[in-house]
Amino acid sequence: MMLVKGGMSKLLALVIIAMMVIQLIKPLGWPGLKRRSDFWKLALLAMAAISITAVLGHWT
Repeated sequence: MMLVKGGMSKLLALVIIAMMVIQLIKPLGWPGLKRRSDFWKLALLAMAAISITAVLGHWT
């Protein structure tokens, strides 16, 4: 059971890192992500999402 929770947070981190790399190469064009320099917003999203999964993992 713990392997699945750890795997989900790692998968989430890898997906967001991939999105950050894509944003640097060619902007995604989503609202708030129109320029290459907006990749830091994805980093904030990643930190928040991983923090939430960590908190939820400790409560269950």
